[in-house]
Amino acid sequence: MKAPRFAYVRARSLAEVFDLLARHGDGAKLLAGGQSLISTLNMRLSAPQLLIDISRLTELSGIQVRDGTARIGALTTHAEIERSPEIARQLPLLAQAAPHIAHVAIRNVGTFGGSLALADPAAEWPACCVALDARIVLTAKSGTRDVSARDFFKGLYTTALRPDEVLTRVDIPVPGADSRSAFVELAQRRGDYAIVGLAAVANNARGALSDLRLAFLGVGAAPVLARGAMAAMEGKRASADAIAAAAKALAKDLDP
Repeated sequence: MKAPRFAYVRARSLAEVFDLLARHGDGAKLLAGGQSLISTLNMRLSAPQLLIDISRLTELSGIQVRDGTARIGALTTHAEIERSPEIARQLPLLAQAAPHIAHVAIRNVGTFGGSLALADPAAEWPACCVALDARIVLTAKSGTRDVSARDFFKGLYTTALRPDEVLTRVDIPVPGADSRSAFVELAQRRGDYAIVGLAAVANNARGALSDLRLAFLGVGAAPVLARGAMAAMEGKRASADAIAAAAKALAKDLDP
């Protein structure tokens, strides 16, 4: 199928984006990498009157780490995160998750912020942001606010993003030296949508796990924190008994 007819504007500034959103309301859609939007247009699942291309807004790209916080611009591509030495050192969970995102061609174009704003329940970045206690920065003409990742994802393709706001960046606290992380995913083929995945972060001081965060993807309408399993492992060594107790708790945590 072909996309329905729509108007197109390449925005030159955030101020122009806000003006266009105010004028066109729900009839406007933001175009960043376009890896999800173009597909929904071609399948006639989306029919905006106006596409606002924000891909040239360079102030929304880039990775900076300072004062214990990593700031990732919304237009930073999956591939830039995958290749970043700074991300590999400071936020290894993102480096571990990035190769699971679709295929190289998509990772070269798709954006970090676009994935979060779409809130696909099978996507990797939302679960990682929940596990890492990220703050999602949302900007409107009236000002900026930030929302915890745990509160940002509301349900199936639904977020706390308001119609007049743009997701501009994500702030992630850099874990300490005792932090450990892991990302695992099951898909029918490499690059396919995940059947299930897990983003895991914990401190491991003197062999005991603390501040454990297990964020599952693909098992609900939004990332799911396995709170029972987290509690079962808190303060314990990763023994066979503790792992078995955590696995048993998952029966109540997850209802895929």
